[in-house]
Amino acid sequence: MKIKSLQHKIKQILLTCRQIVHLPNFQLSTFNFQFSTFNFQLIKRILKKILGWFLFLILTIILAVTMRVLLLASFLIPTGSMHPTLIPGDFIFVNKMIPGPRIFKSWDFLKNGDFSMKRLKGYRKVKRNEIIVFNYPYSNRHKLELDFNVFYAKRCIAVPGDTFYIDNGIYRVKNSPDTLGHYPGQKQLSETPVEDFPPHIYNCFPDTVYGWNIRNFGPLYIPGENDTVAIDTMSIRLYRKLIEYETQQPVDLRDGQVFISNQSVSEYVFRQNYYFMAGDYVRDSRDSRYWGLLPEDHIVGKAFIIWKSKNRDTGKWQWKRFFKRL
Repeated sequence: MKIKSLQHKIKQILLTCRQIVHLPNFQLSTFNFQFSTFNFQLIKRILKKILGWFLFLILTIILAVTMRVLLLASFLIPTGSMHPTLIPGDFIFVNKMIPGPRIFKSWDFLKNGDFSMKRLKGYRKVKRNEIIVFNYPYSNRHKLELDFNVFYAKRCIAVPGDTFYIDNGIYRVKNSPDTLGHYPGQKQLSETPVEDFPPHIYNCFPDTVYGWNIRNFGPLYIPGENDTVAIDTMSIRLYRKLIEYETQQPVDLRDGQVFISNQSVSEYVFRQNYYFMAGDYVRDSRDSRYWGLLPEDHIVGKAFIIWKSKNRDTGKWQWKRFFKRL
C-alpha cells in the first residue's frame, strides 16, 4: 500500500509539472517504480569507493602533518646573510631530529596564549659549523621571546660550554683547533679598514661598556643546562635577557648588586642550553654578534640539503643548486 501511495503522489507531481511547463504528453500509466528490484549493490560499491578515497585522504593528511611536526620541514631562504652557502631563492629541508622535535607543553595555548614548548628526544645535539634554522629570539629588542612568525638560518659557531671570541675578525673557541664558520669571509673582514664600517655594523653586543666589535669580540662563555655562572654588574650585561626569559622575572641593578625578582644574587644556574650563531656573509649578517645567544628551545632543526632553488630576480630555476647537500 505504501509503494502504491508513493507512486500515486509522484504521478500527481509530474502531472502538475507538465501543466506548468507544458511538458509533452506521455503515458503515466507506464511509469512504474520497481523498488523490489532496485540495484542496491551498485550503490554499495559506489559508497565503498568513496569511503576508501576519503580514508586515504585522511591518512595522507595525518602522515603529512606528522612529518611536518616531528621529522622534516621546508624553508625558503629570503636574504643573503648565509652567502655563498645559501642564497635567496634556495629551499632547504630541515631535519627536526637534530636536536629533536618540539611540541607544545599543553594545548591550552589556544585559550591562554601560553606557547611553552618541550623537546622530544632527538637523534643528537647540535654541533659546531652546522646550519640551523630557528625562531628569531629578539623580535622585541627589549626582551627575549619566542616568535613563531620569524625564522632565521645561521651557522652554529659555539655550543654550550664553549668560550667564544673573535680575534682580528677570525672566529675562535678556546682550546679548539676547529675552523669556524666561513673563513674566507672572516679573513676578508680582518683585512678591511675599520673606517669602512658604519658604527651600527662595527659595534657589537652587548653594549658600549664592553666595547666589543666585529673585529675583536669576547671572550664570551656559552652557558649550558645546569651551568652555574657568576653574576655581577658586568656579567649581567651578557646574560640579563637570558635570565629574564628563563625566570620570567625582572632583573635589576641596585647599589652595585644584581637582583632577580628583588632577591640579591651572585650566581645563576641556567635551565637550558645556548648557542652562538653567525651568518657566512660576515660583513652583513644580523646574528649573535649583535643580538646575543640563542636558546635551545628556539631551534627548529638542522638544515641538510637544498632541494630546489629559484632565482629571485628572473624567476628561473637554478638547476645546479637542486639537491645540493649542506
